[in-house]
Amino acid sequence: MSAADTLPDAVRNMIDTPLYEERTEFPIEIGYVYNTCAAVENGNPLYWDEELARTLVGKRIAPPTMLSVWFRPHYWAPGASGERKALQAHFDLKDLLGLPEAVVASNEASFGEPVAMGDVLTTCQIVRSVGPFKKTRLGTGRFWTVDVRTTNQNGDWVGTESYTFLGYGRPEQ
Repeated sequence: MSAADTLPDAVRNMIDTPLYEERTEFPIEIGYVYNTCAAVENGNPLYWDEELARTLVGKRIAPPTMLSVWFRPHYWAPGASGERKALQAHFDLKDLLGLPEAVVASNEASFGEPVAMGDVLTTCQIVRSVGPFKKTRLGTGRFWTVDVRTTNQNGDWVGTESYTFLGYGRPEQ
C-alpha cells in the first residue's frame, strides 16, 4: 500500500462501527404505501387489500423496496436544526477523504422480516470498506461501501441496503 492509500485514523475508526442510529420519525403507515404504489403503478393486491394481506401474511405490510423511504429525512421538522442528510456516513467519508464528488456505483438490498403497519424502525450505518485510490474516467478517487441495517421495534432484522460509492476529485482541466 502506498503512502497515498493510507487512510486517516478517523476513517479507519469508522469501518465496521455502527454509526448514526436513527428511529423513524413516525410509525409506518399505509398512506405512504398507497402513494408509493400509485407512483410506480404497483397494483399488487397484497399492498391494497387489507383482507388479502391478513390472510396471506397475517398483517398489512409495505413493499420491501420501500425500506429506504422510511429514513429519508423531511426537509423540515419541528425542533430539527441544520441540514438533514440521509447516509451521513457517506458525506463524512467525502469530507474526511477530501473527495468532493461522488456517485453511487452500485446498490444492493437484502430483506428479512416484512415491515408492517405500525412498526417503528431503527437504522444504523456501517462503513464496510474503503478502497485504495483508483483512476477512473470521472477522476481519481476511492470506492467505499456503506450498509444501512434496519430493525423493527422488536429487534427483528427487516433489511440491509448496501451502497457502494465512488468518491472522486474532478481532473484538472
